[in-house]
Amino acid sequence: MRVLGVDPGLTRCGLGVVDAMPGRRVRLVEVGVARSDAGEDPARRLVAIEAEVEAWLDRHAPDAVAVERVFAQHNVRTVMGTAQVSGVVMAAAARRGVPVALHTPSEVKAAVTGSGRADKAQVTSMVTRILELDARPTPADAADALALAICHLWRPAGGGVGAQRGGGRTAAQHAWAAAEAAARRSAR
Repeated sequence: MRVLGVDPGLTRCGLGVVDAMPGRRVRLVEVGVARSDAGEDPARRLVAIEAEVEAWLDRHAPDAVAVERVFAQHNVRTVMGTAQVSGVVMAAAARRGVPVALHTPSEVKAAVTGSGRADKAQVTSMVTRILELDARPTPADAADALALAICHLWRPAGGGVGAQRGGGRTAAQHAWAAAEAAARRSAR
């Protein structure tokens, strides 16, 4: 199975393709970052990111796309850009009939480090080790995209978007759902 992991961002959108190997091993195919100029019109920025994502989808023909699930942050502008890029990525995958799974940051961290509270340096270090890379993938957005792809490949059966509607959730998904429910209650 081949997975394209996407760490959505309007300035830097991390992209990482990973293949599953026998014995829960994974192999790096490609890693990079799609960039857009912060001074550009937001619509043009989305077009630039979309073009890069489309090229990656065409070049690698993944079996699935794993995208970081957007959750409310303090910076509304950042959340909006991230959500917009996520939508562009999901639409590009859907046009090709490629399934999309959304994974929470804590789920991704737990999958690659064993702790849902790991910091970016720990995630990058483990991605480097898991993929047996000679150097750390940079910037952090690229490492996060690889972590998303690895998480998707290693998730329990029934994980991903479908699992968020019922059984088969990971502990991180349960925690994320509880946090979202609490945020909705406090917003009322």
